[in-house]
Amino acid sequence: MISHAMLTGRSTEHLVELTAHHRLQPEAVQAFLALQAAAAKAGFNLQPASTFRDFERQLAIWNGKFHGERPVLDSHSHPVDITELDDSQRGELILRWSALPGASRHHWGSDLDIYDPTLLPADGKLQLEPWEYDHGGYFYPLTQWLDENMASFGFYRPFSHDSGGVAVEPWHLSYRPLAEQCEKLLTPKVLEQAWQGVDLAGHAWISSQLQRIFQQYVIITPVTGE
Repeated sequence: MISHAMLTGRSTEHLVELTAHHRLQPEAVQAFLALQAAAAKAGFNLQPASTFRDFERQLAIWNGKFHGERPVLDSHSHPVDITELDDSQRGELILRWSALPGASRHHWGSDLDIYDPTLLPADGKLQLEPWEYDHGGYFYPLTQWLDENMASFGFYRPFSHDSGGVAVEPWHLSYRPLAEQCEKLLTPKVLEQAWQGVDLAGHAWISSQLQRIFQQYVIITPVTGE
């Protein structure tokens, strides 16, 4: 059973190495390696761009964006100047692309971001933005292959549709058998416990809206056929 510390990125005891810089739960590692091997047979070099991310890293991302120290994007991936925005407006913008510390699926060891470095232009830099994976983007062939094959290996895209919560992230894959367990265990109370003694930017606004935020940005409604 995964503990609250593992669930919120405070522990790494549930993880094993996927590559030198990436970790997942053992079952997810085996599933991804199988998916990766199948992709290789189809001519793709499927690689992780991001796997496990701990609580402190997610906290640094959240606080940095909230204080205007990191770029904040709107729903169309355009930069936004947040200096004139109140806490509510800042928080809603950030939640479209970045999870609250303790609420990131990257804490679980079941989720990862993927790409194919051989499809990236020689002078290009990975952005992890939808246009790279959509029709006309350089990762679109990989997107199509994953559409047809990832479910056979237990993977799905939790952010495949925009329902007013997290923006569409075609690069983000979840290993369903483990991710669904974690979804059931994560609650607002678990998050509040993880934030005790933590300097969380916008904490007052978050606390006042936590139930709504949890339903809108944390709980993922399964999409039929996904």
